[in-house]
Amino acid sequence: MNCPPGAILKLYSSQQMKMMSPLRSISPRCPGLPSHFLIQKPRDNLDRLFDVVGIPNLVILDENGVVLTKDGVDLIREYGADAYPFTSEKVREIKEEEERARREQTLKSILVSPTRDFVVSVDGKKVSVSELEGKTVGLYFASSLSQRSVRLTPKLVEVHKKLKAEGEENFEVVMIPLDDDEESFKQGFYIVPVNDKSIEKLTRYFEVQTLPTLVIIGPDGKTLRDDVVETIEEHGAEAYPFTPEKFAQLEEKEKAKREAQTLESILISGDLNFVLGKDGLKIPVSDLVGKTILLYFSANWCPPCHAFLPILIEAYNQIKAKHDAFEVIFISSDMDQSSFEDFFSTMPWLALPFQDERKESLVRTFKVNGIPMVVAIGPTGRTVTTEARKLIMCHGADAYPFTPERLKEIEAQHQEKPKEDKGGNGEVDDQDMEEGEKPEEGRVCDGDVCVKG
Repeated sequence: MNCPPGAILKLYSSQQMKMMSPLRSISPRCPGLPSHFLIQKPRDNLDRLFDVVGIPNLVILDENGVVLTKDGVDLIREYGADAYPFTSEKVREIKEEEERARREQTLKSILVSPTRDFVVSVDGKKVSVSELEGKTVGLYFASSLSQRSVRLTPKLVEVHKKLKAEGEENFEVVMIPLDDDEESFKQGFYIVPVNDKSIEKLTRYFEVQTLPTLVIIGPDGKTLRDDVVETIEEHGAEAYPFTPEKFAQLEEKEKAKREAQTLESILISGDLNFVLGKDGLKIPVSDLVGKTILLYFSANWCPPCHAFLPILIEAYNQIKAKHDAFEVIFISSDMDQSSFEDFFSTMPWLALPFQDERKESLVRTFKVNGIPMVVAIGPTGRTVTTEARKLIMCHGADAYPFTPERLKEIEAQHQEKPKEDKGGNGEVDDQDMEEGEKPEEGRVCDGDVCVKG
């Protein structure tokens, strides 16, 4: 099985070859040689030779067996087939081209491709990109498979309609669909055709990491904001025109909101004025006013959450034995009711109902980017700390009531009498995860926290 001169071998060390799907667009230059050349028996030697410390790992060699790069995974993820032949010169050329494109960015340079100079309206008509120039344009990267996209889309439609009704004709939204469910994208926006070749490049160009993402392009064709999804969720049409001055105003509004925060303001929304006790008992939020409350963001599929749970339960029981004005509320990120119920059944405290609409507001308010996370709310309803998990890991029940004053007391006690080293460092180790636990698909867990992949 010989290869002609100039062929490039790709050595994989991975059990998830599907993550490298962009390579399928590169035609193998070695007849008879699989494009995915998986070495198994000499695995240990290869790991040492190429400094492999994790998977997937892609090492690319040139025709002489010289290593072109050990960062093939990042290259493929970022540039796809455009990275071929994977030389440092090619990568430098791509980066220089991207830098030039950003300096000279216009709406046309973003949305026009060699085969298309239009977007499609909701009624199927082709609309020239030039008709959008001079306007503020939101590039909406979304997928019908993303639950957050499904929730945000109607709100964005509402924002768009409201601005139009107010006579604002200089704002448009162009949807960038990241799956092929064409019917789900007919929402009143312009759209880049489903499966258009430019979609992958746009995703890379704007470094889209999560869905949905809403990039704002200003009237001059330059990027105003990398992502305003959270701003739209929180402020709706009030965020327009997305300028620095507008965001400064919104920040002042948020600051005032934080200073006026009460337990009712964060936990009551319309008729949703309760949390769940055991056996489905509804506990009025008003019954919790004046107590120290921990908001416990967690999920059954999250291994670090399982590792942290017994620590939190122990601290909870010890605190409750001394302080009745204390409670924990579980806020679930589970994907189905049964998983939520199974996990909640192991906890001695309260919970927000599964898929309760208040969860999204709480996630935004406290900027929950990973789980488990614990937020401490004081008796006045103001936020004491968003780092209560770390405090409990380090100090257990002694951290109560989680205030800066209490931490100073603990530090003073430690200075007077250094605590014996118990061998722990406050982190959740991979070995603490229960055997067989796996994170939910689309999430990444590093042993300490789970975040969206």
